[in-house]
Amino acid sequence: MSGRDLILAIDQGTQSARALLFDPRGQLIAKARIPIEPYFSTQPGWAEQDAQVFWEAIGQACQKLWHEPDELKEGEHLANLRQRVAAVALTTQRATVLNLDRNGEPLRPAILWLDQRRTEGLKPLSGWWGLVFRLAGLTQTVAYLQAEAEANWIATHQPEIWRQTAKYVLLSGYLTHRLTDQWVDSTACQVGYIPFDYKRFRWSDRRDWKWLALPVEPRMLVDLKPPASVLGEITRAASQATGIPNGLPLIAAAADKACEVIGAGCLQPDVACLSYGTTATINTTHRKYIEAIPLIPPYPSAIPNAYNLEIQIYRGFWMISWFKQEFGQHEQRLAEQQGIAAEQLFDELVWAVPPGCEGLVLQPYWSPGLRFPGPEARGAVIGFRDAHTRAHLYRAILEGLAYALREGADRIGKRSGIAVRQLRVAGGGSQSRAAMQITADIFGLPTARPHVYEASGLGAAIDGAVGVGIHLDFETAIAEMTHLGETFEPDLKRHEQYNALYQRVYLQIYKRLRPLYEELQWVWR
Repeated sequence: MSGRDLILAIDQGTQSARALLFDPRGQLIAKARIPIEPYFSTQPGWAEQDAQVFWEAIGQACQKLWHEPDELKEGEHLANLRQRVAAVALTTQRATVLNLDRNGEPLRPAILWLDQRRTEGLKPLSGWWGLVFRLAGLTQTVAYLQAEAEANWIATHQPEIWRQTAKYVLLSGYLTHRLTDQWVDSTACQVGYIPFDYKRFRWSDRRDWKWLALPVEPRMLVDLKPPASVLGEITRAASQATGIPNGLPLIAAAADKACEVIGAGCLQPDVACLSYGTTATINTTHRKYIEAIPLIPPYPSAIPNAYNLEIQIYRGFWMISWFKQEFGQHEQRLAEQQGIAAEQLFDELVWAVPPGCEGLVLQPYWSPGLRFPGPEARGAVIGFRDAHTRAHLYRAILEGLAYALREGADRIGKRSGIAVRQLRVAGGGSQSRAAMQITADIFGLPTARPHVYEASGLGAAIDGAVGVGIHLDFETAIAEMTHLGETFEPDLKRHEQYNALYQRVYLQIYKRLRPLYEELQWVWR
């Protein structure tokens, strides 16, 4: 290992594959990014992608890293980068699943986490488990989970594919097999509708209700190892495709959100990681198993034997993209003419409107899902008056997302008994100074960016650094490799104003409108 001081983090996201080299201080030495088409859709609401697209993108990103990276730290040289790599760590998008045959070849395109297909009319759980859920009032929740599970859709609508399935894996498991030729994955990548025991970090006991709710069989699942353990070694074939040295260890990391949490330095439960991405989330790290929402487990942390309590705002910062597409053509054209980032002009829209948007309040449940607040919820904007402009709506979106995440923080604090006292914000939305300041003001807490934008890649690198002994433990690795970027302090006057709106208006919207949301479910069913 002499002279090998770098960790290669591979981050396979929804829109790109990134190859990232980090040193023991968490500094980004080199970066290469290959964009991909996020998905194709043959039916409304479907989101699929050919598995080969992911593998080829990783190969291209790694080859680009060795020869012509997008970024290279000043003073570094390409000639010796490969020789300095001590290990590889992989992080991927969550809940994207593949059906593989006996040779590891995909039987159909991957179903992505964005996919919205459902399988209605499935037989409800019977027997002892059915009775338990009926008595607990959770029959509808279990039915929702069954309908959402991709495995049930494939088994119902493509039974021939399901019969041929030798392995049913998440994207992380597929890419791990391509890199090492091993049927293995990290416990911290297991996020999805699968028979996983989130409390004990292993496949569910055969008596667990998940085996009754899903058609998955034990033989279809891969072996599991905890974060920072060795999953296998880079094979000769994978080395030829990627340029990664043959024989390097692949260290178990975690799903992208979990990696982002430790990459942002959120090791203690009172430090929350907000992710301002397509799905906006709030996560805190705990050593104790706690369900922030009954029957919905915390996800595995990128640290062994720890949990991430997470609240999701599905399609969170997608709403920003929606606004820019529908109402932001002027700023985008102007930014192109002036040669500046469009985000700078959108931030100016925000500053043109006072906090609270002069009574315009938005609740961002455009696509709520099951986790929070409930499957019947819809987005709402209340308080429109003739003085409101698109600038008000844009700021209301940012404020609404921060309100929703604060509500998530309150729920996590109530369930865990530990209040959030500091915030770290990662993801694309963190690059907006307006979004950062609004977040600090609504929470009333100091809000910081990580020192690098690639927080999920850094989290994977932390797992890799611990796994090969560059750092002795996670406490040391996180202290050495994560650093605060710019910090936004809350304005107390604005916080008082926001707090009044949050308590007296925002928190009342859902409970007042819920009966109407339920009626809309029947009207549009």
